[in-house]
Amino acid sequence: MEHSDGFYTQKGYQLIATDGLSASMEDYLEMICRLAADSGVVRVHEIAQHLHVKPSSASKMVNNLKNAGYLDFQKYGYIAVTEKGLYTGHYLLHRHKVLHEFLCLLNKTADELEQVEKIEHFINKNTLANIEKLTLQMKKQNESNDATNEL
Repeated sequence: MEHSDGFYTQKGYQLIATDGLSASMEDYLEMICRLAADSGVVRVHEIAQHLHVKPSSASKMVNNLKNAGYLDFQKYGYIAVTEKGLYTGHYLLHRHKVLHEFLCLLNKTADELEQVEKIEHFINKNTLANIEKLTLQMKKQNESNDATNEL
């Protein structure tokens, strides 16, 4: 979302673009959706373990996401992702996948997790769509080059 009414801080731009989700909130929601897709159930201690944070920090963030309507959660219970959380979480997982694939292709590496985690919060939907298109073009070009080299 572009705004022409002046300058904002980095956090200000991010809050405008993400409907109030901070980068940390995005990280937690993305991880919760990833874990839920793998095992179907998620607990606070699992989130803390996977994000390398204290359980108390994970619990606080889960409550923040619950209050924002992204999660349903009962203290000491399982975490359930709401419809709003699923919609946003699917986008966050897609954004992560697209950026990871692009950076791996660009840098000819197998893992660009750290870079993706550092930049994913600052890419808007239009830019992400264009990166996805560019990645497809790059893959086709690489396949074409591979086929030519085999001849």
